[in-house]
Amino acid sequence: MNIKNFTLQELEDLSQKIRERILEVVSSNGGHLSSTLGATEIIVAMHKVFDPAQDPFIFDVSHQSYAHKLLTERWEEFATLRQFGGISGYTKPSESPLDYFVAGHSSTSISLGVGAAKAIALKNEQAGRIPVVVIGDGAMSAGMAYEAMNELGDRKYPMVIILNDNEMSIAKPIGALSRMLSSAMASPFYQRFKRKTEQFVDNFGEGAHYLAKRFEESFKLITPGIMFEEMGIEYIGPIDGHDLKSLTETFETAKGMGKPVLVHVQTIKGKGYEIAEGKHEKWHGVSPFDLKSGAASAKSSAKSATQIYTEALLHEAQRNDKIVGVTAAMPSGTGMSELMEKYPERFWDVAIAEQHAVTSMGALAKEGFKPFCTIYSTFLQRGFDQVIHDVCLMDLPVVFAMDRAGIVGEDGETHQGAFDISFLRLIPNMTLCAPRDEKSFHQIVAYAADYQHPCAIRYPRGAFFAAELPESVPFETGKSQLLIESESDILFIGYGNGVGRAAQTMERMDEKPSLLDLRFVKPLDGEMLQRMAQRHKRWYVFSDSARMGGVGSALLEWLAESHIADVSVVSFEYADTFIKHGNTRLVEESLGLLPEQLAKKVTGA
Repeated sequence: MNIKNFTLQELEDLSQKIRERILEVVSSNGGHLSSTLGATEIIVAMHKVFDPAQDPFIFDVSHQSYAHKLLTERWEEFATLRQFGGISGYTKPSESPLDYFVAGHSSTSISLGVGAAKAIALKNEQAGRIPVVVIGDGAMSAGMAYEAMNELGDRKYPMVIILNDNEMSIAKPIGALSRMLSSAMASPFYQRFKRKTEQFVDNFGEGAHYLAKRFEESFKLITPGIMFEEMGIEYIGPIDGHDLKSLTETFETAKGMGKPVLVHVQTIKGKGYEIAEGKHEKWHGVSPFDLKSGAASAKSSAKSATQIYTEALLHEAQRNDKIVGVTAAMPSGTGMSELMEKYPERFWDVAIAEQHAVTSMGALAKEGFKPFCTIYSTFLQRGFDQVIHDVCLMDLPVVFAMDRAGIVGEDGETHQGAFDISFLRLIPNMTLCAPRDEKSFHQIVAYAADYQHPCAIRYPRGAFFAAELPESVPFETGKSQLLIESESDILFIGYGNGVGRAAQTMERMDEKPSLLDLRFVKPLDGEMLQRMAQRHKRWYVFSDSARMGGVGSALLEWLAESHIADVSVVSFEYADTFIKHGNTRLVEESLGLLPEQLAKKVTGA
């Protein structure tokens, strides 16, 4: 949609229509809501001032980019948001050439902008293109953003960074004087005056430079921009992120400055939908809900793995005051909110800083505490080096509780928890284990609380697979549990939630295999596997994880090392591909992983 010639009133009307469309679709499909409603005017003003066909539009995380999707020929298709086969909830170049980059994890945007600016300079396209980055105040809590700004401030590539501050966590403006100064600094007059002053003092040596700099710094001390200016990035703001006139005028100014500029924009989360307006975490990402009342649509009554983890860790924290914990900006999503409320001095949210979270827990472990580092599987990838260098190298007893292991559904490729087994299994001193149901989860948390080495526990989003199986026994390092023993040549080996999937597959078969709950993929239960290899020659592996480097790989390595050649292994783990977004059942059906599909694969039916 070309809005270059829209009047201010037309832009405001368009913003209202966009909000209505977002609310209509998200209330039906679920998705990110409060942040994307708050960013509506920012994105409309971006499309008014800049050209997404030329200027890289780079959205950090990109969960706030719905308005951009609606302005780039996806108005009708937006009804398929996050549905299987529909459009993504994040930017995706394969979906539209006007989506510059895939995004889903935080704090990558400024680095991408620097890379794009370097390419533009190398291709001598500075006259026609400028990267435009939108980053939220939450994403500014991650170190990667500052690494990028450090280089940008030194190299001075033209770029516009729009800081969408919807929590006032960067700085709070100090009264009317600050607002007046910020407005003045955003004006073309101030920017022209500053350039002229810089040119003038160039003729009068270091003394004039010093006096001019001190005057400017004093002028700015009552604004929140001093940090960015000290990094070499021009600062404008804060400005009202819902005032389209101010936004378009400021963006025009920033566009013409020919240097890195950060525009500090203050917005209200959930703007335009009164029920969600303000600092309400529950409206960040939502399931389908009733638009009139805001009430969530019916949810599953089954207890989620996250709820079970919270209960189990609370129990252990009550009996042992050495247990501490951390999460990285996901207190409610990981179930850590209750622990932070009950023990605020022992459980922390360190914001979007997985690397810091891991390393800080390493020090706590060295000091004699028992840290539980509770992070989504997909986000622990961001702390991989720290897991190796700051925990496992010193064999420190940190527990990594990895929520959302396996397919997570509508968030898609950037969030599927597929790789944790593959990237953690290769690390010396690391122990990998997984529960299969509520009781085993309580047992595994109790086991981990007393374990004196690094270990990682994976568990799914939502509930475990329901299955009628023998009761779980307490965990012992490297010990599996044989749940069903039969005379069949077939052995089903389940790991974590894969145990329930294997049991449901068995229900659809006439021949009943034996079923082994592996429990530990590192170390493996060699004694049990030797016994199983003598009796069962066809092994089928069930684990919600990547096949390469996963559970099947571990078993094949063990068979090779044990010189056992007459056992075949078929893994029902994920193939070597990124998994699309959509309803989890539909995604699993497309991958051939539903129990009824797996039963046919085993029997050859």
